[in-house]
Amino acid sequence: MARERVVSGTPMDEEEQAFTWALRPTTLKEFIGQETVIRKLGIALTAARQRREPVEHILLYGPPGLGKTTLAHIIAHEMGSQLVATSGPALERPGDLMGILTNLERGDVLFIDEVHRLNPVVEEFLYPAMEDFSVDFIVDKGPFAKTIKVPLKPFTLVTATTRAGSLTAPLRERFGIFHHLDFYSSQELERIVDRSSDLLKVPVEPKGCAEIARRARGTPRIANRLLRRVRDYAQVEANGVVTPAIAEQALELEGVDREGLDELDRKMLTTIIDFYDGGPVGIEALAATLNEERDTLVDMVEPYLLKRGFLTRTRSGRKAGNAAYEHLGKGVQKKLV
Repeated sequence: MARERVVSGTPMDEEEQAFTWALRPTTLKEFIGQETVIRKLGIALTAARQRREPVEHILLYGPPGLGKTTLAHIIAHEMGSQLVATSGPALERPGDLMGILTNLERGDVLFIDEVHRLNPVVEEFLYPAMEDFSVDFIVDKGPFAKTIKVPLKPFTLVTATTRAGSLTAPLRERFGIFHHLDFYSSQELERIVDRSSDLLKVPVEPKGCAEIARRARGTPRIANRLLRRVRDYAQVEANGVVTPAIAEQALELEGVDREGLDELDRKMLTTIIDFYDGGPVGIEALAATLNEERDTLVDMVEPYLLKRGFLTRTRSGRKAGNAAYEHLGKGVQKKLV
């Protein structure tokens, strides 16, 4: 089981999900960041409303915590329709999906999270539903088996994935709209922290917002999580006001440094530098050395380290970047002769 990390983009528990849900924007105008994606979505949704048609099927992909689920709810809200949410692992058999599809009304939004984990049999069952708004349901078995074509009301499928490359070509080709969500800038995260602090009625100085945003790894979910931790620290150790100094003290206590790296990030970079002379090292060997799951390193640790230049990928494996040596105070990177 993967460890819980304060800088993880995935939700920690149901309580946190309920907390973040209360902070989520409900319209495209309220959504901060991802400006190009928001503009394109706004045009597509407006055009579909004017034609009085469901919007095309939409695929959202990118690292966890960037707003894919939030956008799915916003799409349904903007279209004035109902959203039905599920996930790839929850749909084990075609029958699981059949009940959902047949209960959708015209224009409803079906949201499937973690679509890359969809059962191949369920995925193939979904194809005619996406293309023709009908499904072929098999009744009985053996020589008595017969196929019944069940018509569906036109709907919009919105899916989210952190691994777009893992999707099959037939599934990808059935989406009309593709949007990649990238990490947020510090300025955008400052605005998000400021908005969240207003909703939570937490007094935060502007430079306090900046300190939290700096360490949020470009991810709104992490920014809101850090805000909660800083709020608690300010309430107990100070007068409740989040100043830059209070924010720094609270986050240092959580093990999150000025670059947003936590213990596992630093351990991974230190291992590459000290044990493998800076790399390259294969991800399997690295996972074994760290006693961590491979998927944890690939999905939860690497994306931000790659984005910031702390880590690079080569054909031979992972290498520590110059930024890692500088940040960890490891001197100068060794040059290969």
